[in-house]
Amino acid sequence: MKIIAVVGTKNTGKTTLVTKIVGELVNRGFKVGTVKHSHHKFDLPERDTGKHKNAGAEIVAGIGSETFLVLKDQMELENVLIMMKFIKNLDFVVLEGLKESEYAKISTSEFHDEFTIANVNALKMKDSEIKLLVDLILERSYGMINDLNCKKCSFNSCREFIKAKISGNLEASQCKAESDEVILKINNHMIPLNPFVRSFINETIYGMMKSLKTDEFGAKNFNKIELLIRDEHDRN
Repeated sequence: MKIIAVVGTKNTGKTTLVTKIVGELVNRGFKVGTVKHSHHKFDLPERDTGKHKNAGAEIVAGIGSETFLVLKDQMELENVLIMMKFIKNLDFVVLEGLKESEYAKISTSEFHDEFTIANVNALKMKDSEIKLLVDLILERSYGMINDLNCKKCSFNSCREFIKAKISGNLEASQCKAESDEVILKINNHMIPLNPFVRSFINETIYGMMKSLKTDEFGAKNFNKIELLIRDEHDRN
């Protein structure tokens, strides 16, 4: 799953650009999610969800024609990305805002940092320019990289790989450690896995599942396996 951020000052067309990028990615056959940075709450206190939260619920879920979750606490971006990946198995996530993030960025204003791959006038972009911009995103965006520095990509560090990826260096085709097919979290902290450990965990768990009669419970394939282990004495 690759991530691209659209950043810029207020009223410079960030939302407009996000919707156009999402539309073009979807037209090309990708599964896309979005994350918007907001300083406001999303549910209204007088609505049922607000009443549930005010009563002390840690998490409120709404189930109907759509499904939504409201968490009492703020989540780190990486945790949100992991959740989105495992719920919908996305190819891309487009961030609106979050200029402090260390992902490839499209700026709709004069903002520019070491992760910025383009500065654009989002309010005047033509459809042909959007297509070229998405071509650039496909070439220079990347997924969650956790400073493993495994050197499997031929670069000495993850930072060197990111720098090369942002600049369009063709040698930075793919980070071998950025796969999010196997994710380990301990006490809500994501633990980076190098390719060997990731493969070992995948093959071990997959092998164990094959020995179980999972089809009797409706699980006839192993497209996604989720395993949660908790200390029975821990209620945090």
